[in-house]
Amino acid sequence: MNDKHFLAPLKRDGIAADFIGRIAGVPVDTDREATVARLEPMHREVVESLGFAWESVARAEQVHGGEVAVVEESGVGVISGVDGLVTNVPGVMLGIYVADCGAVYLFDRKQQAIGLVHSGKKGTEAEIVRVALEKMGECYGTQASDVVAVLAPCIRPPAYEVDFAKQIMETLASVGVKESYDCGICTSSDLDAYYSYRLEKGATGRMIALLGIQEGEK
Repeated sequence: MNDKHFLAPLKRDGIAADFIGRIAGVPVDTDREATVARLEPMHREVVESLGFAWESVARAEQVHGGEVAVVEESGVGVISGVDGLVTNVPGVMLGIYVADCGAVYLFDRKQQAIGLVHSGKKGTEAEIVRVALEKMGECYGTQASDVVAVLAPCIRPPAYEVDFAKQIMETLASVGVKESYDCGICTSSDLDAYYSYRLEKGATGRMIALLGIQEGEK
C-alpha cells in the first residue's frame, strides 16, 4: 500500500483527496487504455468511498502539454487536449493518471476552488501549474497566496535525468504559493507501491490522483 501521508495538507473540511498507487494482481502491458480499463473498477470503488459518483470524475486526456480546462458541471468524462483541470463545483471530482509524471494538487482555501495538473518534463517546461493558477484566478478570484499545493510521487534523479519535481516547486514559489509540499517520493523507488513507466519500459499501469469538492460546500 502506498504512503498517502503527503495528502495531509489537503485534508480540510469539504475537500476529498486521494492517490491510488499500484494495485496488486491487475495485469499491465503497453496498451494504456486496456490497462486503465482493468484498473477502473478499483478506482471506481475508491471514488465512491469518498462520496462521489464515478461519473462525476472529470479526467484530462493528457497530451503532455500545458493546457488547462475549466470543469463547470459533473459528467463531462475525459476532456480532450488538456493536462490540467480546475473547478469550484461541489460534487465534481478531478482525476489525473500518472506513472512517473507529477500530479500537482491545488486548493484555494479562501474561494473553495481546486485544480489538478499532470506535470512531467514537458508540462513542467510549459509551467502548467502557473497556467492552472492563472485560470483559477480568472474564474474564481484565486490568489496564489491562498493556495495549498501538493506534489505527489513522481520519478526523480538519479532514476531520471531531469529534476522536474524541483522545477515544479520553484514555479509554485515564483508565482506566490506560500504553502507548497513535495512528498519527496520517487516512483522508481518501490514498484510494489507505484507504477513507473521508465523502469517498466512502458509495460505498466497508471496511478490516479483525485481531488474533489464535496456536496454542500458552496
